[in-house]
Amino acid sequence: MITFTICLCILIAGYFLYGKIAEKVFGVNPNRTTPAYNINDGVDFIPMNPIRVFIIQFLNIAGVGPIFGAILGAKFGITSFFWIALGSVFIGGIHDFIPGMISLRKNGVSLAEIHGEYLGNFTRRFMRIFLIFFCVLVGVVFVMSPAMLLEEITPDFFNKAFWIVIIFIYYIIATLLPIDKIIGKIYPIFGVCLLFMAIAILVALFINHPNIPEFWQGAANIHPQKGELPIFPVLFITIACGAVSGFHPTQSSLMARCLTNEKYGRPIFYGSMITEGIVALVWAAAATAFFHNPEYTAQGIINQDPASIVNLIANTWLGKAGAIFAILGVICAPISTGDTAFRSARLMAADVFNLEQKIISKRLILAVPLFAIAILFLIYNMKAPDSFNSIWRFFSLANQIIAAVTLWAITVYLHQERKNFIITIIPAIFMTLVTTSFIFISPTEGFGLNPFISYSCSILLTIAALFRFLFWKRKYDKTRAKLQN
Repeated sequence: MITFTICLCILIAGYFLYGKIAEKVFGVNPNRTTPAYNINDGVDFIPMNPIRVFIIQFLNIAGVGPIFGAILGAKFGITSFFWIALGSVFIGGIHDFIPGMISLRKNGVSLAEIHGEYLGNFTRRFMRIFLIFFCVLVGVVFVMSPAMLLEEITPDFFNKAFWIVIIFIYYIIATLLPIDKIIGKIYPIFGVCLLFMAIAILVALFINHPNIPEFWQGAANIHPQKGELPIFPVLFITIACGAVSGFHPTQSSLMARCLTNEKYGRPIFYGSMITEGIVALVWAAAATAFFHNPEYTAQGIINQDPASIVNLIANTWLGKAGAIFAILGVICAPISTGDTAFRSARLMAADVFNLEQKIISKRLILAVPLFAIAILFLIYNMKAPDSFNSIWRFFSLANQIIAAVTLWAITVYLHQERKNFIITIIPAIFMTLVTTSFIFISPTEGFGLNPFISYSCSILLTIAALFRFLFWKRKYDKTRAKLQN
């Protein structure tokens, strides 16, 4: 439990120390008027209480990622603990905070527009399409995952298909209505469920004090498929939400439209990431404890799907009554993320077509095709034999590709604003290395090349990306110097 406690302390200290550094680098101005007041359309741009905004942002980004992803990541051993802690503080927090603040400064623009402004029009056009379809994919993932859990705890009649239909109907309603009508009202309830779940499992960890390996005992890969799935880069793809996730800044732009002051940026954007990291760390530790328990090892628990593992942990440590509340928290998280994912897709499509969203008929013009695509995804995946694991892998890879692109975009922004970009360029280099090496080495989502070729190719591509940035920087600095003279 010492390694776990150290990582927990890193997360908490990171918010107060490194989060303050990020805030200073960006240059928060509490006297600026925010788009919530400048635009205020009564639908998406609405001034909201910062506590409510924090809860919504946290639930938007949390989803099932820091739970299911952390459990899947725990199969790689306690390396997952350090990736969650260090990734959240030094990469994820920065990655969520700065795009959120940029959006706040630029009238709540969506992530694709930020990519385009700092990485060029080609990137803008590509990321517009990529992010819209990605948000639809997120919505599909976060329909399936709560449906799987609800199927586990309800009578046989209420099967996965039944719950998928019910959740999907809710998504349609939440996506179309003004943000303060359902999302702003129901999310505090969801937040209570999610926080209860995280705190309950955390307390259970310290009460039970399970046998969890410590870092000085080694960080061996315990994954059943460790021969095919090396820790680097697969762990860093598997645990996206809870460390760094490209999906997060798509939600930051939503909340940027509701913030009443720039001073709330750090607690809401950076703070939500750290809170999610704590949730992920708790579930990674709980799963690790069960993976190393001889009683459950003999049952092959490490080979079970995440929903079954969640159900087992909750019922074993919390009893039936506590398990119901904990599992409800796990269910609420993805549902709250799924509806805002569809909302983000609608708003990004609105930015593309320059279509205002005040009138519901114009919201329907964009929402109907998006939901139709989602339904096709769902039908396909319900028929596939390994549907959830398959869609999760693609979701995670897309997540980290977006994260890498976002980190390069905000690095360009910081340099243009004459700010210290060291806090973003190192994470950008690292995430580029992670995503490219995964594409080359993965036998299912990539080319399945041998490790030497995969790592060599990814290093070369990462160096190429760095040199591209340095070339742009040199050219930009020369142009700026000429204009000043």
